[in-house]
This record gives sequence, C-alpha cells and structure tokens, in this order.
Amino acid sequence: MQLQELQKAMIAAMKAKDKARKDAISTLYGSAKQLGIDKGCREDIPEDLVNQAILAEVKAVKEQIETCPADRTELMDEFKFKLSVFEEFAPKQLNAEEIEAVIKEKFSDLIASGNKGAIMKSVMGELKGKADGKLINQVVAKLTK
Repeated sequence: MQLQELQKAMIAAMKAKDKARKDAISTLYGSAKQLGIDKGCREDIPEDLVNQAILAEVKAVKEQIETCPADRTELMDEFKFKLSVFEEFAPKQLNAEEIEAVIKEKFSDLIASGNKGAIMKSVMGELKGKADGKLINQVVAKLTK
C-alpha cells in the first residue's frame, strides 16, 4: 500500500463527510507517517513500512476487540468498524496451506534438521508482513513433529 493511496482514501472520506471512516484511515496514515519518521525516511516512505504500520494497527484493534467488555456494545461496534476499514488497506495475508507450501519449497533442508529455532528465523525473514507470526509458528511446529 502506498502512502498516497491512504491519503487519497482519507480525502475521499472527508469529501463524503464520513467521519468514522476518515478517522480510521487517518489513524493508519498517521501510524505510517510516524513509522517513516522513526526509520529516517520522512519524505519517501517505502511501501513495506506502510504495510508494517497497517498490520500493527490491525493487530492492535484485534487486541482491543478481544479485551473489550461484552456490555460495551457501542465500543465493540466502533472497534469492529475500525477493523473492517483497516483490513481494506492491509496486505493480503497467507493462510496455513500457503505458508506450509512456501516452507516446504524453500526451506526443506532446514525442516530435515528439525531445529525449530533455525527454521523460524529463516522463515520469518521470508514471510514477514505476508503472514501472521502465530500462524507461521503453528505451521513450523506441525512440520517439525
């Protein structure tokens, strides 16, 4: 996702007077800008940093949904709306079958060693931002049994 795409979506939401959507996109935009500044690329923020910021926000809002009390329905609805907007912009994540296929194809020699730590280190470098770390860990655990 390019930062300019987020900015255009935020402007479109402003023009449509959709405050909730604008606020959600603004959160993503601000997070991406802040990460770019932190990494020292204030002007030209690469696509992978924008995706990293979006995935961090998706993870944060999922944690908010999990910890939200059941009786706070208005808050839960707000978090779920934010999650739906965030997921529109998030990069596609690999599922367990796709992760397993990549691991078997590229890391078959490491799987044979059975060293889960070495496998995870190599695989995370390859799949960072493309798949959830917990899911990768589960697939690696299954393959090393």
